[in-house]
Parts: sequence; C-alpha cells; structure tokens
Amino acid sequence: FYPKRLTNEDNRTMQKQPAMVLPGAIQMRIKSSQSSTGERLSQTKSMVLPEPDTLQKPINRHRRNQSQHNVDGSVGPQTILKGEYLNKAKIAEGGKKLRKNWTSTWVVLCSNQLFFYKESKQEAVANLKPGGKPDGVDLYGAVIEWTTEKSSRKNVIQITTSNGHEFLLQADHFPTISKWHDAIKKAVDSLSSGAGGQSCGRAALHRSNSIELLSRPTCEPTKPKPKETKSEQRRSIMFKLNYSASDSADKNGVKNRLKKFISRRPSMKTLQEKGLIKDRVFGCHMLTLCERERTTVPKFVKLCVEEVEKRGLEADGIYRVSGNLAIIQKLRFLVDQEEEPDLGDSQWEDIHVITGALKMFFRELPEPLFPFRFFDLFVEAIKIKEPTQKVQALKKLIHQFPKPNHNTMKLLFHHLRRVLVKSKKNLMSTQGISIVFGPTLMWPEFESGNMEVNMVYQNQMMESILIECVEIFGPEGM
Repeated sequence: FYPKRLTNEDNRTMQKQPAMVLPGAIQMRIKSSQSSTGERLSQTKSMVLPEPDTLQKPINRHRRNQSQHNVDGSVGPQTILKGEYLNKAKIAEGGKKLRKNWTSTWVVLCSNQLFFYKESKQEAVANLKPGGKPDGVDLYGAVIEWTTEKSSRKNVIQITTSNGHEFLLQADHFPTISKWHDAIKKAVDSLSSGAGGQSCGRAALHRSNSIELLSRPTCEPTKPKPKETKSEQRRSIMFKLNYSASDSADKNGVKNRLKKFISRRPSMKTLQEKGLIKDRVFGCHMLTLCERERTTVPKFVKLCVEEVEKRGLEADGIYRVSGNLAIIQKLRFLVDQEEEPDLGDSQWEDIHVITGALKMFFRELPEPLFPFRFFDLFVEAIKIKEPTQKVQALKKLIHQFPKPNHNTMKLLFHHLRRVLVKSKKNLMSTQGISIVFGPTLMWPEFESGNMEVNMVYQNQMMESILIECVEIFGPEGM
C-alpha cells in the first residue's frame, strides 16, 4: 500500500498544523513561516553550543577558517606609526647570537607589535593573504635603547624582546630614527603600564568536526616591566636564565650560581682598560687608535697610501671607481683582528679594493677627520671671497686640529696631490677628488639645514685645500 500523492491544497492545509502523521511514514517536523525562534532542520553529526552568557555573531562560511579575523570584524591591532623604510638586522634569536645582516625593511608600528615587510605595498595587514603574515616583534616586556657598540653605523637603536630576540634598527637621518625610538618606547611603556592591554585580546578557537566557533576574546595579563636593564653583553644570556621554565629541575642551584657568575663578570669597558680586549681599527676614534698604536697617523692609512702610490697612481678612476665590497669587507675583517695584511698579495690585486677600504675607514670614524666642532667654522671660512684671506682662515683652523687629525690630513692631501699629477692617465680632476672626499672626511654632528648646501661647502673646502696644500701644510716631510 502506498500513500497517495499530495496536492497543493493538501500542502496548504498541512502548513497550518504544527505536525501531522502520514500513513506508513515517519513523523516530520515542518518549519512554520510564523516561527519566532528561527530554528532550521540540521543534519550535521555534531553541534557546538556557545557559552550561555555569550551571544555569538554568525560567521561567514568563507571566513570561518581565517583566524586573523576578530569576532567584531576588526583586523589586527591599531596602527601607531605608518610604514617607513629603515635598515634592520636581527642579531639574536632566543638568546642565541646571529650573524648580523642589514636589510632595508618597511616597518609598521602597531599598538602591541612591530611589523617588518619586504615592500611598502604590504603595509595594510587587511590585504595580506593567508600564509603571507609579516615578521612581527611582540613589544610586551621589550627593552629599547640607543647603542653604539653593536654596530659601527650611526643612529642605531636596539630592541630586545622578553624571549631573547634582539633587533637593530638604523636610519641615515637622526630625526627619522629618533621619531621611531620615541614611538616604540611609548608603546612599550603603555603596554607595561596596562594602557594598551585591552586591545590585545585573542579569541580562543574551539573545534568540533566541521564547525568552528570563536568564544569571547580574553585579554592576556599585562607583563611586568623589567626591574633593571642588563648590560648589552649579558642581556641575551640573562633572558634565557630569567625566562627558563626549568626552575624545579634546578636541584643543585646551578642556574643561580651561573647568574651570580655572569653578574660579577667584568664589563667590556673594564676589560678594555686592562688591555685584555682592544678596540677595532674600523670604527675606532682617531685619538684612541693613534694612542694605542703609538703614532700620529694610523698604520692602516699609511699602508693604503703607500700601496696606491706603488701601483695605482695611473689606474683609471682611482678613488672614483668602487671595488668589490665582499673583498673590501674581508680586508676590513683582517685589519680588525689586528693583523697587518700584505696589501701586495694577489687577493688584493684590484687597487680599487685598497682605495675602497681606505674610504671606508674614514667614513666609519665616530668623529670625522674634520672634527665636529670645526664644521660651522669651515663653512664660514669658505664663504670668504678674497682668496688669500680664505686660505689663511682655512690654514688657521686646520692647525688647531688634534695632532693625529692634522698629521693624517697632511699625509692624505699630499698623496691626493700626487694623484692629480697623473690626472691625464687616471682621469681624476681636483673637482672629482673633492666630490669623493668631501662627504667622506667631514660631516655635521647633527643633520640640520639643507644637506645639498652643506655638500657644496664640503666640496669647495676639499678643492681649496687640495689647491693650496703646500701653503696650508707646508712642504712634504716637514
């Protein structure tokens, strides 16, 4: 026996009734169009019910697996500083030292994290595809400070996270990096004091077969601010010790004894004063280097000048053409290890490697060959229109230099005069040498005013000193 087929009139009659039994069939529950509960028939194998006191918002099916979306639809923390290109180097990971490798990175500062992108177009976090998340630095409990020991570059700040990661950020212009230093420090202080703690909620994820629901966002507890700042040489090790979870296994107090040993270890400055650790050649102050070598002209400068005069005075574009940077860095490493390399060796066959290393030595001085305090005085002197008075003003200023600066400058400019003598073969003019050595030998302590105007003055000063070299320094050898 089979039930008869229902007509349209029969269907309308059934919709007015909550339920009915068909002959030989299973009782079914029909959804009423007037129902206020909005319940639907579901044939899934499992269901996830939200917590009683939480009203869950419906989640779009195409977004249910995207964990970067918050319950309220917002994406990511609030942006504090929009992106800008800075130089970044990661020097430690989890307390383990890494080889320093500078890269240009697009940096974005948010309320609780610092993001690094390869390109500026990736600044918007909302546009990132799954799997394309940028490198991020958690700022909870982080320490930010200026550093001059971790890099020979100027304008460097160091960020050390609570898990022992260490980053260096650098910009060529001091106002730029100062702006980022203040903004990051403000964000770190805000997180430590709890001001930014409420924006850090992360939704917990519950799974049940094929359905995922997000529960209430819960805020992580604010981490306490570190009690004291450790020295740069010990920080990564102390982070490992302070944040280790193996305290219960430390039955013999090994970790406590190790912490005491590290805290009593002499500082780098003390070791340098005792002569156990010596400064490098590149990046060392001129006075300190000459005092250590017991001379008034750095030995490396003498070696380079002698080698160029031996086999490079007629080289095309000497001091203008760049050498292989990898080989220059190799030479620099040997010199910093206090080895006196043989510049006539075949590995330094390219004379532009020697000239490139010499220019790098002058560029990386903490204070240029023309000391900072004389920069404005030289600018005023170069503005003098009467030639004789201008030369006398320059001569008077140069003779006030410290002896290492004066003697090194005398050696260098007499050498450059000999380069000019061979100008027909090496194609180097007075103006060409001035353009190369102007920003290499002098720059202001703080970048203020028009940089293009300062560069013009630098080139004019180099040119005037080159032309009047004998008048200013006297004959060579005196």
